[in-house]
Amino acid sequence: MGKATAIAAAREGAAVVVVGRRTESLEQVRQEILQLGGRARVFQADAADEAAIGFVVRTVVEEFGAINALVNCVGTNIRERSLDEVTRDRWDALLEDNLTAAFTLTRAVVPVLRNQGGGLLIHVASAAVDHPDLSGVGYQAAKAGVMGLAHATMQEERERGIRVSVIYPGLTETRLVDRRPTPVPPEIRAKAMQPEDIADVCVALLALPARAYVPDVSVYPSKLL
Repeated sequence: MGKATAIAAAREGAAVVVVGRRTESLEQVRQEILQLGGRARVFQADAADEAAIGFVVRTVVEEFGAINALVNCVGTNIRERSLDEVTRDRWDALLEDNLTAAFTLTRAVVPVLRNQGGGLLIHVASAAVDHPDLSGVGYQAAKAGVMGLAHATMQEERERGIRVSVIYPGLTETRLVDRRPTPVPPEIRAKAMQPEDIADVCVALLALPARAYVPDVSVYPSKLL
């Protein structure tokens, strides 16, 4: 979803900064954006690493002059996800990747947006927040935490012109589908949304004027309702 969103935003003329753990994937995104004639900068970093993200934010402001929006697509899950299976170490890791990363990104970017007089944060959570499923206690708790973080940030920062939106995608064709303990049947997987569908929602939110605020967007595969 992050890759698709970066490319979609670049296609609309945005200068894009992409942060992730895998150098090869980052370079692939950068090359695709350059082929579109866009401007892209990539940073290899863990989104939950406060020092690393602080460096990224400072560098981006120096090079680009501003940060208008942040799209947080960070997230992961595990196969051993039930209450009986998940260990404390795995629980901590799920919260680190899904929730602490969102907190770290928010804390790093909000001061910049304040100084600029406003901006937009978009967090991609999960439909499991609204419709609990078998995605696991750690994953669901973390994604619900992202929702709480987003809404609380909005309440604290709205008078400073900062808006915060959350997207809740249903079944989407990503790597997380391969981590389910029970494989998704091919006929169901064929009806899943594509990352580009979520990217289109992100771009639509990015295009809204500062006077408009969308708190939550739920997106589901139309043939799986």
